Amino acid sequence: MSKGFPETRTDAAMSELVPEPRPKPAVPMKPVSINSNLLGYIGIDTIIEQMRKKTMKTGFDFNIMVVGQSGLGKSTLVNTLFKSQVSRKASSWNREEKIPKTVEIKAIGHVIEEGGVKMKLTVIDTPGFGDQINNENCWEPIEKYINEQYEKFLKEEVNIARKKRIPDTRVHCCLYFISPTGHSLRPLDLEFMKHLSKVVNIIPVIAKADTMTLEEKSEFKQRVRKELEVNGIEFYPQKEFDEDLEDKTENDKIRQESMPFAVVGSDKEYQVNGKRVLGRKTPWGIIEVENLNHCEFALLRDFVIRTHLQDLKEVTHNIHYETYRAKRLNDNGGLPPGEGLLGTVLPPVPATPCPTAE
Repeated sequence: MSKGFPETRTDAAMSELVPEPRPKPAVPMKPVSINSNLLGYIGIDTIIEQMRKKTMKTGFDFNIMVVGQSGLGKSTLVNTLFKSQVSRKASSWNREEKIPKTVEIKAIGHVIEEGGVKMKLTVIDTPGFGDQINNENCWEPIEKYINEQYEKFLKEEVNIARKKRIPDTRVHCCLYFISPTGHSLRPLDLEFMKHLSKVVNIIPVIAKADTMTLEEKSEFKQRVRKELEVNGIEFYPQKEFDEDLEDKTENDKIRQESMPFAVVGSDKEYQVNGKRVLGRKTPWGIIEVENLNHCEFALLRDFVIRTHLQDLKEVTHNIHYETYRAKRLNDNGGLPPGEGLLGTVLPPVPATPCPTAE
């Protein structure tokens, strides 16, 4: 106040309205490592057992797709993988009939129980392709099917009264079957994998590996890896998704040595040295499916089911589905699917347009 002027009510009110300086936000302290032995047992490690019990009660979903030209034993290999008849033969096309414009895709569901754990398995069986005269854009129906499953999940997710557990039909893994030519990948294979690898986890496998010698198999595997790298095709496990050094070390070995898995499938049993084994009978003897000296089926099974199944599901949800979800909501102005800016219904994201593969 200036000297000689009496203090007024307004001046007093203004002085009361002067905001006090805000306190600085507290900086979170770095976590301090505490030796639990000094404080006694807490029990945080029981979360693993809690998760196990919950999984045993509810079970889990796993959806696997098989893709490749006809005659490579796709259905047989999946049956071998899960040791049951989980995949029926894909419908074949008569060469004399008119070539269909779309691929017929069949999803076959099963519940497999082992050790008290239930897996709701869905095998997405795709008829063979590539052996017809016209193979133009024959990957589009498969890419469309994969995107449709993302769309179903997204619509359920954005519902106000959504289900406690959203049915998961998203494709977690795509086994891509490569013909054992011993030479190089077909242009159609490269185009197919180039487009599918952007929307799903692709695991390349060389089918009927018993038709090649050990030297031919080793050289062909190296050639396939090189061609995939040159063409910018990323198969699972993708390098950028390695979470730590341990993951990188383990996955580098798989990427550089195991991929693509050279396998033999068979759902028939034979007697070998007094033991019943899955195998394929040839004029030279029995090819034992689970014998690593004969093929890499056991490596593929361990990889897909015993070590990376959960990661396949997480990469599908956190990477492929999130990519679809972000694009879908962005194209829709941030609104839920089916609700356009003026009440218009927006269609699902279409398959990526592709050049014709020779």
